[in-house]
Amino acid sequence: MQIYKEMNIGTAKPTTEEMQGIKHYLVDFVLPNQRYSVAQFKIDSKKAIKEILAKGKTPIIVGGTGLYVDSLIYEIEYNDIEFDAEYRKELEEIAEKEGLEKLYEEAKKIDPEAIEKISKNDKKRILRILEIYKATGKNKTEQEIESRQKEIEYDYRVFALNWDREELYERINKRVDIMIEKGLIEEVQDIMKKYNEFPTAMQGLGYKEVVQYLKGEITKEEMIEKVKMETRRYAKRQLTWFRKNKQTVWIEGRENIQNNVNIILEGIN
Repeated sequence: MQIYKEMNIGTAKPTTEEMQGIKHYLVDFVLPNQRYSVAQFKIDSKKAIKEILAKGKTPIIVGGTGLYVDSLIYEIEYNDIEFDAEYRKELEEIAEKEGLEKLYEEAKKIDPEAIEKISKNDKKRILRILEIYKATGKNKTEQEIESRQKEIEYDYRVFALNWDREELYERINKRVDIMIEKGLIEEVQDIMKKYNEFPTAMQGLGYKEVVQYLKGEITKEEMIEKVKMETRRYAKRQLTWFRKNKQTVWIEGRENIQNNVNIILEGIN
């Protein structure tokens, strides 16, 4: 979500000071009302990787969205299917009138393997499973299997931070409180006033819950608790996702930073 301009607080986007003069790629370059897909991410990432390698540097890809990471590591091709506004509207109406669970069960029939990695409340990804199938006649898992046969272009090393579960959840709760204090609600208000639509941007964690609050669907207290809860769930799914990846090297979050840097340097040399 850090790709989006004007979405700084809710994405914990690095500040100029935090960047320390080092160029960061794919940050702050897409408007909130623009669609941005994993297929486009892969194109832009490959371009950035080539540019960094041409400078004699080692690219560091940082993020936690497993789908996007896997698209690079395993050369998975997610076809950038044409957006079908009518079908999306139809799905949105079903979700509103009959409940998201109905669409979740439908997606489960189409792609049981992919649905295992998705929360029953993750409307964006549930709709995506249905849209991909309607547009291509193949489910997402089938597409992944086919595209994984492609030769991998780079020799990646994958590192993940491991935290004690209770401490991780405490850090998440504190982070949400800080975001609210820094003006997350005002940030979302400004974006909603400026843009008529935000197809992907406002589905981000912390943003969709604030939108619900601003629409009067939930109270401020409910919104804050919901952001914390959904973020904790997301963190749990992240851990599950990367633990399935056997090449992941786990480093302890509480360890001295320099020790972890040394582990990474040893892993890539």
